[in-house]
Amino acid sequence: MSNLQIEQFTARSDNFGVLIHDPDAGLTASIDAPEEAAILDALKRRGWKLTHIFTTHHHGDHVEANLALKKRFGSEIIGPADERSKIPGIDRALKHGERFAFGNFEVEVISTPGHTAGEISYYIPNGKVVFTGDTLFSLGCGRLFEGTPSTMFQSLQRLMALPGDTQVYCGHEYSESNARFALTIDPDNSALKERAKEIMALRESSLPTLPTTILREMATNPFLRAHDPVIRKNLKMENASDEEAFAEIRKRKDVF
Repeated sequence: MSNLQIEQFTARSDNFGVLIHDPDAGLTASIDAPEEAAILDALKRRGWKLTHIFTTHHHGDHVEANLALKKRFGSEIIGPADERSKIPGIDRALKHGERFAFGNFEVEVISTPGHTAGEISYYIPNGKVVFTGDTLFSLGCGRLFEGTPSTMFQSLQRLMALPGDTQVYCGHEYSESNARFALTIDPDNSALKERAKEIMALRESSLPTLPTTILREMATNPFLRAHDPVIRKNLKMENASDEEAFAEIRKRKDVF
């Protein structure tokens, strides 16, 4: 079996677009559809035809090009069952734990609400990759537009349970601002300081900071480290629950 091919590119002002391709099956999926022109450019660059769109959630900057791409290519649009009515052109609505075939690769749906009420992530075990939309970012997590801190905390726990070498692709380039915030929460974390330096260097060269990995995020991302005694001490929340500490980190990020 051939390797899953991945093409990441920028779209809109700060979105990432991602195409995945199974060369043996001749299938290509776009993870969300933030901007038609950017996706068409990426398809042309690689010589691929779009057969699927995997939608993570209903926000406009993730579904804007659904209908145009479906009209152009006849692509099948897959998305979260809990947001079925909000996903333009949806053909298949899936729930947590459901699996489907993408050529030679199995895709598992992971329910990751919090940013929106029904957001899902797409995990491909034999590709060692997960697409987290606006749930998990490098050094961050999504704003809670439709969910609660508890909901997002549980979603992140599901992603943290994936193998550490799983590559993480997400929907936006937020790493630089996330790094600045993370250092206010966990300033003595040597892994975080090294990652922040790397991010700054990449952005100065106009290079992407993704993908990251689950293991790297668990070592550096404060939203995945609410259990850490050093962070709890910095928050002055030594006796709080992990969820309460997470909620405080999220609250601080919202006003950072």
